[in-house]
Amino acid sequence: MPAGVWRAESRSATPRADARRNRALVLQAARSAFEERGLGVPLDEIARRAGVGAGTVYRHFPSKEALFRAAVRDRMRLFADAAGELTEADDPGEVFFRFLASVVRLAAPNRALCEVLEAAGTRGPGAAEEGDGAPELEFLAALGVLLARAQHAGAVRADVDLDDVRVLLAGCLTMERRRSAGRGAAGADGEPGAVPAGRMAALLLDGLRADRSVTELPAAGAKRNEARCQVCGAALAAARTGRPARYCGGACRQKAHRARRTAPPAGR
Repeated sequence: MPAGVWRAESRSATPRADARRNRALVLQAARSAFEERGLGVPLDEIARRAGVGAGTVYRHFPSKEALFRAAVRDRMRLFADAAGELTEADDPGEVFFRFLASVVRLAAPNRALCEVLEAAGTRGPGAAEEGDGAPELEFLAALGVLLARAQHAGAVRADVDLDDVRVLLAGCLTMERRRSAGRGAAGADGEPGAVPAGRMAALLLDGLRADRSVTELPAAGAKRNEARCQVCGAALAAARTGRPARYCGGACRQKAHRARRTAPPAGR
């Protein structure tokens, strides 16, 4: 190959490599920024995190909305694919509830995913249009199949439709974020807060169930060195003198006494 041709090809290849590198840096910075602050983060902040100029960002993405959609597309694709793979799974009721709880657990810490799921299926800002291949629309379609199968199995109440589930999911994500924001806050006694993650999702699932069964809520973590009733688990006030209390009151004390009287002798 003549030297002049080789130099020309090298010069043309270098900008393409730099462009690919810059685009990857912008996407990486955008994922982090949108996860923390959602669509409200300024493009200048994303450019600063990526170590490039704002003009470089605009060369790759014509608008902040286009960058936002590119930044969340891969993660929404995982949700859509997971939902699609479960549409033929056995035990459709349990599959539906487990999947919905997983979506809340994985999306709640990510503000960008929360905003995408809230806008999915609406005509509001940031909402995808039919036919554009948006993974959130594929996610909703597969979720609708999971819902229908769970209802057919009698696990989900029949008066619920997909739009109900979408709105409940968006609300649940918001509540989980608000509860988690205060999870580390100190209480009135100076001890760390004990708001269990996933509590809002458990309440959401209870509202969707067709029967009277109740989802076991994640238990709040006990305070350090805190004594609890041996029957009901209620917190006990610290004893100032004498032996530490074992029960919260007379009712639990009587229950424990009856249990000891009716228990079979050891060794039988």
